[in-house]
Amino acid sequence: MEKTLPTSTPAYQQLKTHVLKMIETEEWRRGDMIPTEELLAKEFGLSRMTVNRALRELVTERVLTRVRGCGTFVADTRYESTLIEIRSISEEINSRGDRHTSKLLLLEATHDPLVVQTLELSTNDPAFHSRIVHFENGVPIQLEDRYVNGLVFPEYLTQDFEAQTPNQYMTNVAPAQGVQYWVTARQAPSAVRQVLKMAIGEPCLVLHRRTRARGQVATDVMLWHPASRYQLSGQF
Repeated sequence: MEKTLPTSTPAYQQLKTHVLKMIETEEWRRGDMIPTEELLAKEFGLSRMTVNRALRELVTERVLTRVRGCGTFVADTRYESTLIEIRSISEEINSRGDRHTSKLLLLEATHDPLVVQTLELSTNDPAFHSRIVHFENGVPIQLEDRYVNGLVFPEYLTQDFEAQTPNQYMTNVAPAQGVQYWVTARQAPSAVRQVLKMAIGEPCLVLHRRTRARGQVATDVMLWHPASRYQLSGQF
């Protein structure tokens, strides 16, 4: 019997979500071979091109792996790690034995066309915007300016982000499956400088991070740090 997918988002994206759900519920386990493109196309009434795009993107995101002449399998990612670990700012501060607090500056829905495009949403899909300043022992060290995919995190606007960070909330709901990031040094705009209580002319260390979850762009965030109060480090 042919299955149908909802029509609110592109078909390839919906198929990706279906595949991820099968993996999350362990109906498909690590190392399992998934149905062929031909079978998936027939099952959901999709073109082979649409199915190929969905599976190709999941291979790129390391959710699936392809073995030439054998098939497509659920990837075993237990031994993989990223060079820059995604950690909540509160965990980072607490690990140093210091005290984390935060102040919510903005929490709203947005229909900005550039945001919708960045999050790869359709015009009427929900998108959210939050702006939070994080403090270490009362000193501001990070301004978090975040855009969020409301299809992945529909309850985002109801959260208390002074009790938990967005990172902690999102990790519990839909853990990251792929990350892009860019690190730059910039002069802080006036609004950023005032929130972070920076001297005029002091540069910022800016981490721009785009995260995927459930086969979609889940969040796009700019993290602004006063260069004199923050150091980006890692190990592998």
